[in-house]
Amino acid sequence: MSYLNFDKTLLINLEKSLSKEMIRTNRAGAYNSTTLIDCNTRKYHGQLVIPIPEIDNSNHVLLSSLDETVIQHGAEFNLGLHKYEGNNYSPNGHKYIRQFSCDIISKTIYRVGGVVLSKERLLVSFEPRVLIKYTLLEAHSPTLLRFKPFLAFRSVNNLSKQNDNADTSFSEIQDGISMCLYEKYPCLKMQFSKKSSYVHNPDWYKNIEYFKEQERGYEYKEDLLVPGYFEMPIKKGESIIFSAGISDVSPKKLKALWDEELTRRIHRVDMFSALKNSAQQFYKREGDKTYLLAGYPWFGARARDQFVALPGCTLTIDRMDYFYDIMNTAIPELERFMAGEREGFKLQAIDDPDVLLWFLWTIQIYAKATSLKEAATKYEEIATNIITYIRKQNHPNLFLHNNGLLYVNGTEKPATWMNAIENGRPITPRTGYVVEINALWYNALKFVAELTREKGNEHAADLLDYQAEIAREAFVSTFWNGTYLYDYVVDNYNDWEVRPNMILAVGLPHSPLNKQQQKSILDITTKELLTPKGLRTLSPKSGSYRPNYVGGQLERDRNYHNGPVWPCTFGAFAMSYLKIYKQSGKSFLERMLIGFEAEMTELCVGTLPELFDGNPPFKGHGGMSFAMSVAEVLRIINVLNKYENE
Repeated sequence: MSYLNFDKTLLINLEKSLSKEMIRTNRAGAYNSTTLIDCNTRKYHGQLVIPIPEIDNSNHVLLSSLDETVIQHGAEFNLGLHKYEGNNYSPNGHKYIRQFSCDIISKTIYRVGGVVLSKERLLVSFEPRVLIKYTLLEAHSPTLLRFKPFLAFRSVNNLSKQNDNADTSFSEIQDGISMCLYEKYPCLKMQFSKKSSYVHNPDWYKNIEYFKEQERGYEYKEDLLVPGYFEMPIKKGESIIFSAGISDVSPKKLKALWDEELTRRIHRVDMFSALKNSAQQFYKREGDKTYLLAGYPWFGARARDQFVALPGCTLTIDRMDYFYDIMNTAIPELERFMAGEREGFKLQAIDDPDVLLWFLWTIQIYAKATSLKEAATKYEEIATNIITYIRKQNHPNLFLHNNGLLYVNGTEKPATWMNAIENGRPITPRTGYVVEINALWYNALKFVAELTREKGNEHAADLLDYQAEIAREAFVSTFWNGTYLYDYVVDNYNDWEVRPNMILAVGLPHSPLNKQQQKSILDITTKELLTPKGLRTLSPKSGSYRPNYVGGQLERDRNYHNGPVWPCTFGAFAMSYLKIYKQSGKSFLERMLIGFEAEMTELCVGTLPELFDGNPPFKGHGGMSFAMSVAEVLRIINVLNKYENE
């Protein structure tokens, strides 16, 4: 029995199976994603979805679906499934599914009478190519397989409609065909490892529906072009590999390519190995540059997300090579930003006020994973340059005041991670002295002092420690309200809302608070914000509490940071809990991990989503696979394992 295994009972129940998705990536931006029963429910789903920088910065769905039909004695059994108007599903191929598992790669077992067919799929690393392998496990009479490709050739942000501009012609290539529906798009090469017959009969399948888009208030009906079908015989024990990519491949080499790719895959036998596999899905290579994507299916490389997620997605899973590659890509961009450039960055939102502070935290976690000496050797120069840059007031929205605290303007444009907007303005206008930004600032000053001292510059380190002490005193006098911390302070206004941002002031390696204050903050956080999936973004006691991430875009934006749970907050909470309760807190956190492990078989199997509803049953929402969620849970698993060893 595999760790991620689903049986017939669940799979044929559309209410349950359609809510479970999967996603695989090639570490270069391309991905393959659908539901466990191969019925697309999002416009982002597709068998081959790739970036096409020649067109724009978004991903594009080339091959939406591939319907398979088993033919015996002239009887046809279509294994495909699509949703049409009126809640009609056709051709109901899910009723033939007997099992789905993805311990290494996704594998579906179909049974049609005496025929047992397995279907496996994987993406070729760093190449925009999906491979789907069909193996006939059982058959008592001659069997044919027919394949119908559903083509989209559109951005993930749009939907395809029947039109006269689509080029429905094809050209023959070795054991397959090549098609390109529209100008500027690359040709899609569809080939088999075995010779097939192809019948060209272009036809539009209209009004295929994606109910996930309907739930989100978006357009949800699409027309897809089926150019024709491939057909070939298959014998018991035989395997056939289908390839879809933007370049030709030798059909004779498909088996060797499959075997080579399979050896690179990680066996998912528990939560850690599943999340380790998921973490590596966020890597994106672009030439000699490497980034960490914020998530799938619609996120790019966002600066804050990258630095928050980087330790968990690299250091804790022994991928130091990717840590260095991503840092070596990021540092020149940060240096360009600090030199005054404001455009042309691959790292999105690089100008957010807390980005530089999270970058320093990333180095701090690296120092713990290696040594302070190693961190100082590699990163002391950029770290001190960042502190100097901030102190000289060069950041466009990060102002160092005489009291030692950092001030941001968040009234016109979001200044923090709570960045949802309405009519161009922040829904949660956190402005002035913001609690987590100043907690990060104090932590950064203390850490860079350590780096500087390690490099032998005692005088500079003493000055940083002195500045940190000024910031610490101002932090306590500004934010401490006797029980917990104000969320932000501006002019004569103190924001009393209980939010998870204050837990960073406890959980960071250097805290500006004493132990009694730390425990008081941890207590109220545990009492009002803690759930089995992480911390709520707002206390249920607040009149602004909106726990469910549902409805159209505006309603979801209003709720985004006002009640739903963000799993990435678990990292700071767990570090705070261990800081206060030490070894005795370990068992509590291990029990909390059970809540995350339950999610391995829910929204997107083997990974964690962007957020959950704030109230039971804590349904998952947002990006189906989110880097900060995966990274912080991985980091805490790693920390708890070290406690075990100690």
